[in-house]
Amino acid sequence: MKNFPALLLVWFAFAVSVSADDAQAGPWNLSELKKAPAMRWHDQSGPVHSLFYTGEKYKGHSTEVFAFYASPATLGKAAPGKKFPAVVLIHGGGGTAFAEWTWLWAQRGYAAIAMDLGGSQPIPPVYDPKTGIPVLNQTSKKETRVRLANGGPDQEHGEKFDTIGGDTNDQWPFHAAASVIRAHSLLRSFPEVDAERTAVTGISWGGYTTCLVASLDDRFKAAVPVYGCGFLHEGESVQKPSIDKLGDLARRWVEKYDPSSLLPRCRVPIFFVNGTNDVHYVLDSYQKSFDRVPGVKQMRIEVNMRHSHPHGWKPKEIGMFIDSYCNGGRALPVPAKPVIEGDTIRVACTGGDTLKSAALHYTTDEGLRSKRTWKSIPATIAGGVITAPRPPAEANTWFIAVTDDRDAMVTTDVQFAKP
Repeated sequence: MKNFPALLLVWFAFAVSVSADDAQAGPWNLSELKKAPAMRWHDQSGPVHSLFYTGEKYKGHSTEVFAFYASPATLGKAAPGKKFPAVVLIHGGGGTAFAEWTWLWAQRGYAAIAMDLGGSQPIPPVYDPKTGIPVLNQTSKKETRVRLANGGPDQEHGEKFDTIGGDTNDQWPFHAAASVIRAHSLLRSFPEVDAERTAVTGISWGGYTTCLVASLDDRFKAAVPVYGCGFLHEGESVQKPSIDKLGDLARRWVEKYDPSSLLPRCRVPIFFVNGTNDVHYVLDSYQKSFDRVPGVKQMRIEVNMRHSHPHGWKPKEIGMFIDSYCNGGRALPVPAKPVIEGDTIRVACTGGDTLKSAALHYTTDEGLRSKRTWKSIPATIAGGVITAPRPPAEANTWFIAVTDDRDAMVTTDVQFAKP
């Protein structure tokens, strides 16, 4: 792509032209999206309920969005009249609403909603006959879903990218973010939900969408994008070929829908979670997306973290981060930027008396980031300061990880050798 450096000017203009309390941000009418949509219950017979709510118009017709909903009350584990913090759960590419995901968060004490962003409806929840727990990955295969007659766009590459030159209402990124914000508005309207204690988390394309909605909807108290990030038009991004093929429309897609264009307006505390070798959301693009956020932000990079829905909702730090903003939980440690002093690296970190261990992770490999081998060196902790040996001169990428007494891990910014 030619002239993409000029996009920096576009990004800056976009960032300063919209603020977090604007009624209109890009194609999204935030004033309307912040109103609770019309909804109807589909099934309330089990621990995980299902419902439909009104979505955006698609190809000129009205739409509905399917969602699962669960809370301590639906699980029969709460006293009448109790209010809960709440979380919006966004599936990744090829995924759908996951009943087991809402159940996991309800077990944690949250009201949780998970919507389908591909215009479909999955099968009803399947429960283990012995434990009563929802079966994992029960709707992971497409054949477990049916297309809604009044559903929004599918979630294939064509709907995500190739529609950019047409009507906004035909474009998946527009619908995805709008449907999530509408789900948030609906969740906040439920009498059992504390509307001032809500969060959002998403996996892969859901992490991408989390970046968008955390930049658009300032009512969230916390956001956790897992894997997903911006700068999809750069470097080793697997989405770059699809954006390149847009030709002159590529700039419009980036300006409108790439998280790099919206993250400068993010004021929601945000926790970026990814792996060192993720092929879908590459580490350097991930760090650049992190850097775009002007507000409170933290990071957790795991060496060789696997990419899937179950692996994406597994890290306990996701719940801890959200708890710290929505449910009175203890904050995660916050490492400062690494400082190189001679042959050592020093990192000051909050929560010094609770820190348990630390390590330097680095790679000297070249080539695709998804194929690089990482090495680790133990670091020491004293007085809330982490000390590690300076990585070898041939190291091109490195960071420091620290765990606390709960075995909760966070990391510093990722450091890259200058070319």
